[in-house]
Amino acid sequence: MAEALLRNAFIQSGKTGHVVSSAGLGALVDHPADPVACQLIAEKGFDISAHRARQLTDEMIHQADLILVMEAWQKNAIETRAPSARGKVFRLGEWNKTDISDPYQKGVSEFTQALQLIEQGVAQWMARL
Repeated sequence: MAEALLRNAFIQSGKTGHVVSSAGLGALVDHPADPVACQLIAEKGFDISAHRARQLTDEMIHQADLILVMEAWQKNAIETRAPSARGKVFRLGEWNKTDISDPYQKGVSEFTQALQLIEQGVAQWMARL
């Protein structure tokens, strides 16, 4: 959901040339997005049905200019794994000091809450990028 919203925000703002992609620290590689996520994001006008999960790699960390994570533990894990990433890893909810919990295999309300926090985080980051 965050990938789709952030990519669209860049397009809408006219800030082209940015690559937005997602990867997980414990990804179920090649699994599609959760059906609830697909439904909620479709209501916003986006289709993430082709999305497949992938694992974060050291190469991805090295190549990225900015890495946005959902929770503080993920930031710590990436910076521990790749100390050179310090200074470019932040929470999506950084400006509200908010973690966004993974709603995977949870109910619609958890997905809805996560989506609202993602939307807030994307808007706040776009105002600063």
